[in-house]
Amino acid sequence: MKIKDLEINGVTFLAPLAGITNLPFRKMVKDCGCAVVCSEMISAKGIFYNAEKTITLLKSQENERPLSVQIFGSDPVSMGQAAAVINDLGTADIIDINFGCSVRKVIKQGAGVALMKNPALARKILKAVRDATPLPFTIKIRSGWDPSGDQAVTLAKIAEDQGVDAIAFHPRTAVQGFRGKADWQLIARLKQAVRIPVIGNGDIITPQDAGDMLSRTGCDAVMVGRAAMANPFILSQIEQYVVHGSFNLPEPRDIFRKMESLTQGYVSYFGEITACRMLRGRLAWFIRGFPGAAAFRKELSTLASSAHVIEMIRDFEAGLKA
Repeated sequence: MKIKDLEINGVTFLAPLAGITNLPFRKMVKDCGCAVVCSEMISAKGIFYNAEKTITLLKSQENERPLSVQIFGSDPVSMGQAAAVINDLGTADIIDINFGCSVRKVIKQGAGVALMKNPALARKILKAVRDATPLPFTIKIRSGWDPSGDQAVTLAKIAEDQGVDAIAFHPRTAVQGFRGKADWQLIARLKQAVRIPVIGNGDIITPQDAGDMLSRTGCDAVMVGRAAMANPFILSQIEQYVVHGSFNLPEPRDIFRKMESLTQGYVSYFGEITACRMLRGRLAWFIRGFPGAAAFRKELSTLASSAHVIEMIRDFEAGLKA
């Protein structure tokens, strides 16, 4: 699969997740076999005004590439200039625009999925970004504001006309959020409506789900978000399943080593105090279903140092072996 002239070595994309797909998490998922990782959703105005916290979100490392950087906003000028900044930094391989976020504060700005009700403004934003960068250019969309999917098809055709190189599609409506079921039939419909690659997203919990989506919809690749939080190995498992029809389960030791590497990455990136606070929730994802998981989660609430985290992980692993 190619996005413009960028060769994608696999069929898996990490979905952008606010507060989750930071640099340490992306590196871990990349190490677990993901073809393309994506940044958190980043405010174009924050980039435009050179806001320190926003610029920090643009930090990248060579070993996580190819990297997609996702921006959001409703002003064509700031969106175009944000794309130019990202282009000049030279760390992104893909620029993506969010047309799917249904969080109220984003919609109030006229951004995210709100743009699916305003195709004229969407067209101006797409043109501004396309004019600002030669990088591969993608968008992530929802079904729109009703279940028909008509708004998605309309926006997809506008996007293709404005030089967008691929579309990631989560077929739930704006009001659904993550509730209900994703309508995969709409992915198949969108794939028939455009000539550019379509990346399917929504309700992929297992490698078999990914295989089903690819075969049932004809999409070119799959995007995984929430399932990767608890099982970063799902990306390599999907790649294995698509090629071989089977996949390997991680050994417990592999899971614990990823917990340790994520801890070290968080401490290096955020500082020890902030990292420990964040890890209280993050590390609990990995040990669901293990004996003693409840007690481990309870102790996580007391985290105060990285040494404490590593000691907890190794004690938990030793207990399982015993």
